[in-house]
Amino acid sequence: MSRRKENKLGRFLVCLLIFIILGVGTFFGVQFFTKTGIFRIPGVVYYGEGLNEAETAKLKEIFTEKVDLDKDVTIDARYVLELPELSAGEYLYDILMPVTDFYSSETNVDVENVEQLFDAEFLAANGIKLIPVSELDFSEKLLSLNGKYYLDEFTSGAVYRIIDFKSEKFREEIWPLVSDMFDKTFPGSDTVLTFAQTGVTALSRGMHTKLKSVKDGRYFAEQIGPYLSSFDITHTSNESSFTDLAADRNICSDKEFFNTLLAIGLDVVELTGNHNQDCGNQAALDSIDMYEENNIKIVGGGRNATEAKVPLELSQKGTNITMLGFNQSTGGATLGSTPGANQYYENVAAEQIKEAKARGDFVIVDVQYYECAAYASEYEDPICDKANSSAGDQIGFFRHLIDLGADVVVGTSAHQAQTFELYKDGVIYYGLGNLFFDQVWWPGTTRSLILSHYFYNGKLLQTKMVGTVYDKNMQTRLLDEDTMKWWIERLVKVRP
Repeated sequence: MSRRKENKLGRFLVCLLIFIILGVGTFFGVQFFTKTGIFRIPGVVYYGEGLNEAETAKLKEIFTEKVDLDKDVTIDARYVLELPELSAGEYLYDILMPVTDFYSSETNVDVENVEQLFDAEFLAANGIKLIPVSELDFSEKLLSLNGKYYLDEFTSGAVYRIIDFKSEKFREEIWPLVSDMFDKTFPGSDTVLTFAQTGVTALSRGMHTKLKSVKDGRYFAEQIGPYLSSFDITHTSNESSFTDLAADRNICSDKEFFNTLLAIGLDVVELTGNHNQDCGNQAALDSIDMYEENNIKIVGGGRNATEAKVPLELSQKGTNITMLGFNQSTGGATLGSTPGANQYYENVAAEQIKEAKARGDFVIVDVQYYECAAYASEYEDPICDKANSSAGDQIGFFRHLIDLGADVVVGTSAHQAQTFELYKDGVIYYGLGNLFFDQVWWPGTTRSLILSHYFYNGKLLQTKMVGTVYDKNMQTRLLDEDTMKWWIERLVKVRP
């Protein structure tokens, strides 16, 4: 080979070597400066001090050594008293409820900051504990928090646990790994069924006298109407039929009083009462027509015995409820082909409850029982507070309905509200008192209890008892907080 050719080959090899060196240098240089390839530093997971041990352990099960992240991620958590608008990377992990004893008269707890609710001394001094919303059950009483009731508000009235992920590649890298942690739903206004049960309604006698002056049935519901009509389902036990025969001394209702029921947003009328035939069968039949024309469902009564015993099935927001209404008192039951209340028969009640439970329904049984009449005109007589103040074995009768499978048993005949109790897996409210009536001469009969039920996925989360009262103006209104507390303490003292 000539020297000239050797020089050319040498120059080529030198250039090739330089090219290779520059290429390799560039390749590794880019990796070095971009922290990729052999110089790549894997993303690191940083756990903030706000995370508790259980959360940190769960996250470490996800972010194991086998997980190769491109970017760092910082994970932290916090508790807040108001659910904020969540930004990217922030997720609601849990909701904690302040609860107390079922029989407590307390309704609210005030705190200055969220840390107080994790102070063991503060919780013990106030008889409070925090539980996850998934454990909320009617056997413990949910408290309002700083005046906000969670099942009415949903974005306040509880302690909200927020977990925050900060990463440049959160959506691509982190969310696919942690999404299962947040694959959960919480109660909300679109999933919680609200159901108000009220006591005796008898739009008659002295109320008829008042109607002559006010000339508008909506007058009597002016103050309570907005509250009751806010529920998904509103119930009352109406004891008087609508007729032109209504007068100042009979238990019959002027047809204008139907506007009172419309003003409270009535959805379900119970006809177990013993006065619906006071102005004759035709008035009772006409009243049933009026209910049906206004899409008001009927339970515990009907045009005849066959119709009266049909259970009422309610289905809304993922909850199925069967309501049964029975007359077990001094009259008013249908006599076969005539209109009236549904007479109680043991075999019928047992079979209907069994069928409802087999369907997976929540079962509410309302009972028109014998009345306690030991009222006092000058002072608060507590005799009628007791569950055994009426004729017969009221306690045994109501408890037996729970034994048959009912979830909630409610007495809807008491003109003066009675005590209540947890019994086995159910709850009993022995009497709710007068929602609308003219009995202003007995202090104990001017008040009533509204049972505000909250259901979620077929489960009763809570029943909040709300008090009402009326006076000589005969406008029913919500009871003030101090009187309500005194009243609940009084009823609790005489529970079975």
